[in-house]
Amino acid sequence: MPAIREDFAEILRLVRPGARVLDVGCEDGELLELLTREKRVDGQGLEISPAGVSACLAKGLAVVQGDGDRDLDHFPTKAFDYAILSKTLQQMREPRHVLSELLRIADQAIVSVPNFGHWRMRVSLMARGRMPETRALPDPWWSTPNIHLCTLRDFTDLCRELGLRVDACAALSSGKRARSIRPDGLLENWRSETALFLLSRRAEAAPVAAAQNLFGEVEAPKPAAPKPRRRAKD
Repeated sequence: MPAIREDFAEILRLVRPGARVLDVGCEDGELLELLTREKRVDGQGLEISPAGVSACLAKGLAVVQGDGDRDLDHFPTKAFDYAILSKTLQQMREPRHVLSELLRIADQAIVSVPNFGHWRMRVSLMARGRMPETRALPDPWWSTPNIHLCTLRDFTDLCRELGLRVDACAALSSGKRARSIRPDGLLENWRSETALFLLSRRAEAAPVAAAQNLFGEVEAPKPAAPKPRRRAKD
């Protein structure tokens, strides 16, 4: 049996058995097939390429052809337990909108992104003066599908702006096991080649209910009783 990709192995660990899962950009369905076999998930894929859709259908997987930038809007709210976007967010035209939609249609989102702040990126850019080509981002600038690259700090800032909570985060490196990290740590912005996030929405504080009388009318607060005056001493 071929080795499982390190990001797929971590996703497999995070997803609970029998969950409803949407894999956005599922390609040939490798991850969806793994989750179906190992975790018995109720899985569905969204894939833009006809070849990827055909490969998924050949494996007996539920998949629809669509564009993650536009077609997530058509999914009903809270239709899934997990929405997965693996190494694809940086290829989206509207990553902010896509990330927000993932947490609308699912309780939690699993998102992995290459870290442009990794030390190999910094050294390559400084030494060569050219766009870096690394294991995480191997394509030359003129043919890369990546249009919105970010660092770990950029990504966590966006999550904070959107009101998202990081429930778990792991650093990934080719050929190595995932390593649990704090993504807002300064050192991890240098060390992590790729990061995988488990995200959810922050719970909003429940508003304090106004006091009502028997007729459902809001009662005005009672004025404070006046303090008794002290009698002057003789």
